[in-house]
Amino acid sequence: MTNVRSARMAGFGHSVPGRCIENAEIERSLKLEAGWIERRTGIRTRYWAEEGDTLSGLAAEAGAMALDNAGIGRSEIGLMLLATSTPDHLLPPTAPLVAHKLGLEHSGALDLAGACSGFLYALALADAFVRAQGRAVLVIAANILSRRINPAERASCVLFADAAGAVVLTPASNPAAGVLGTDLCSEGSGYDLISIAAGGSNKPFAPERPTEEYLMTMRDGREVFSRAVEMMSIASQRALDGAAVEARAITRFVPHQANVRIFQAVATNLGIEAERTVCSLHRFGNSSAATIPLSLSLETARRPLEDGETLLLAAAGAGLTGAAIVYRA
Repeated sequence: MTNVRSARMAGFGHSVPGRCIENAEIERSLKLEAGWIERRTGIRTRYWAEEGDTLSGLAAEAGAMALDNAGIGRSEIGLMLLATSTPDHLLPPTAPLVAHKLGLEHSGALDLAGACSGFLYALALADAFVRAQGRAVLVIAANILSRRINPAERASCVLFADAAGAVVLTPASNPAAGVLGTDLCSEGSGYDLISIAAGGSNKPFAPERPTEEYLMTMRDGREVFSRAVEMMSIASQRALDGAAVEARAITRFVPHQANVRIFQAVATNLGIEAERTVCSLHRFGNSSAATIPLSLSLETARRPLEDGETLLLAAAGAGLTGAAIVYRA
């Protein structure tokens, strides 16, 4: 295409493991009263990986669904971005393996570690690639967090889940559509609020280290809540301002599904009613970067995007990283 003016979301896909975990199972293990998890988080069920499941396999399933949904050939994909915090291995990166599984023989492939904001960072990069190169991009976000949570830590055990979501971006010629506004932000003063302490080069693997240091921990849940609400609200407003779009024009708000109280607070701050907010959290839990593309895939299968619809996507997560994107169909 010689007149690329924007990038269009042309296909959506998702995948979850086969094992569904209901709240009662976790509440029993943590000795919580019945109903505690849903009252605090909005989650009813989530999916956890079974033996033999891999991150690359989950990502490839979502990617294949998105490609089929977009109706384009594998050869048209110029780049595949994989947003994940739980790659198959520390080295090599997982994206080339996923690209191989999908038969993307003429595509670059890259892992991105942006935590819960990873999908939106990848989407921003994909939009720029499509505009510059005139070739389609497959963006996948996937995580198997059940293998990195501490089953004895309530703050993280009740929240996190496994899933993959994918979006295909294709070249388009309408400058009034596509990504209209983007805001990417970070706040390193909250670097250790959500972390896996050991396993990197700072604290490498060592037999004497306690197992807990290789598992996820949330140091201060209240601080995470307040920082996430603030970061998502500010990033969203800046993205709206950059796109010259008012919050009342947003037809669907698709937030990171961290905790229902977090994205309800963000929606309230922005003046977006509940009926315009997309929620998959109650069924699928918090799969970090995968929650937004998972939500998009589920939502567009239920009610396809109409020309002229305006979406707001927003996330915040470990690091701290934050992002918001305004997109017009």
